[in-house]
Amino acid sequence: MADVLELSLPFLLFAAFAIPLLFLRLKPKTTTAAFAAYGPKSYPIIGSALAIAANGDRLPQYVTGLIRRSPTHTITLRRPFGSCLIVTANPANVEHMLKTRFEAYPKGPLMNSAIRDFLGDGIFNADGETWKIQRKLASHEFSTRSLRRFVDVAVLSEVSGRLLPLLASAAKSKTVLDLQDVLQRFAFDNICKIAFGSDPGCLDPDVPASDFAAAFDDAVWLTGQRLTTAVWFVWKLKRALRIGSEKRLFDSVRIINDFAGKLIRERKAKRATAAKSEGENSDLLSRFLETCGADERFVKDIVVSFMLAGRDTTSAALTWFFWLISSHKHAEEEILREISIFGSEVVGFEKVKEMHYLHAAICESMRLYPPVPNDSKGAAEDDVLPDGTIVPKGARVAYHPYAMGRMESLWGKDWEEFRPERWLRKDEAEGKCRFVAEDPYKYPVFQAGPRVCLGKEMAFVQMKSLAAAVLRQFRVVPAMPNFEPDYVANLTSKMKGGFPVRFLSRDT
Repeated sequence: MADVLELSLPFLLFAAFAIPLLFLRLKPKTTTAAFAAYGPKSYPIIGSALAIAANGDRLPQYVTGLIRRSPTHTITLRRPFGSCLIVTANPANVEHMLKTRFEAYPKGPLMNSAIRDFLGDGIFNADGETWKIQRKLASHEFSTRSLRRFVDVAVLSEVSGRLLPLLASAAKSKTVLDLQDVLQRFAFDNICKIAFGSDPGCLDPDVPASDFAAAFDDAVWLTGQRLTTAVWFVWKLKRALRIGSEKRLFDSVRIINDFAGKLIRERKAKRATAAKSEGENSDLLSRFLETCGADERFVKDIVVSFMLAGRDTTSAALTWFFWLISSHKHAEEEILREISIFGSEVVGFEKVKEMHYLHAAICESMRLYPPVPNDSKGAAEDDVLPDGTIVPKGARVAYHPYAMGRMESLWGKDWEEFRPERWLRKDEAEGKCRFVAEDPYKYPVFQAGPRVCLGKEMAFVQMKSLAAAVLRQFRVVPAMPNFEPDYVANLTSKMKGGFPVRFLSRDT
């Protein structure tokens, strides 16, 4: 019955709007010529829903095309019932939102409500004083030397103890692996160690599949679907009735909360009965319990938020990185030359600092395929963006890293090329090329301003350590000739259908 009702809801909604619209003969809403140039056609009641629905399977590419055609690199998408979404790839607008008028562009009530079931009031969904408290706490923890050492140990043990043996076995047996899945499993093990001090062992073939990992996957996907729903009260109605996708989300979040709650209670009991030591209090959960005390829900929300950031973003970035490297021999050879001085060891925090070309190659892959394709805010007041775009109070305003990485005006005529060298500058004194970061408002892959990603440095440690270790021992070859993957956008990005590859040992 629930399934039938879920299928009926979209039809009933369509019928409710479609019949009156037939009488209106679907005439486009009267707009100025200026508006027509900056967005798709908008109709009464449904706004730009027809154009968005027609391009639903390639929304990042569709939006990028619209933004390219806009003289200001900003467009307006009219949503049903008169609300609007402003999307920009203009660095001046991005800086205005993320820094200059930061207080005027919070996450906003729509985003808060859509994500709250999954992330609660964690740092990625919080605004105002709640966000400031968490940010201050997390900033302190992420700057400590002991946490850096803990991350180093977690990454190196996972790479050398599980990842490389798994790939060596696949190379020996000539088995095809889905590299996207492998990287997600690696990232999940790694972030669970860092966040919870727990090891789910997802990369271990002898360990049964984790219910928690599957639930986390579902929660990420289904929460993302809420954000792309044209009519928001549809998911809210399904949530109230607890049917279809909303029932699945409810069940997934319950598994996540039960898992997190159990770990928190166990850690509290351990802290109450055992003497504290650096080893016992190195993971984020222990650190936040030390500071936040008895507020179990508050701690859970923070830690689950960091799990989302640490798991899905790094695995997405590395999936696209390995695909690009597989078809760019020059870049692969430059990376191999750079990492050869470290021998066969798996390198950590200090040594990856010297890998400038590898750093540039990872940044270049994220320019073309950002782990987070877009990020939106809610306008808390009427405003005007630097390019002249009028922002009414209550509008959603998004910056679009995927589109920004594809702007000729930002990256030059060769924007389509994968060219790590664009990130390097020659140090005349040393005679070496060194990585030089771009303006964060031109390249907001890690956000920018007060909300800039706290885990950026640690993410690079994980990605560079893994990439160096894998490429030193193996060639990564797509299992299908001329493989051209599709970029799928949700809360984070993925490669549609995964990335099937073969691993060829460099020793043979």
